[in-house]
Amino acid sequence: MPKLKTHKGTAKTMKKRKNDYKIGRPGHNHNTGYKPTKFNRKGRSGSTLSKADQKKLKNLLK
Repeated sequence: MPKLKTHKGTAKTMKKRKNDYKIGRPGHNHNTGYKPTKFNRKGRSGSTLSKADQKKLKNLLK
């Protein structure tokens, strides 16, 4: 049986932590000049991937 390959597109957008995955917040990458400062500031922290999505993406991120 061949080895499972890591999905590189997914791997570049998520970072594995001890118990979860860190992901960026949607809507915070471009066109930030007209968005409120509070919105941009909150986007820097990122967010975590939900447990349900972790189960779905487990095979992609081996």
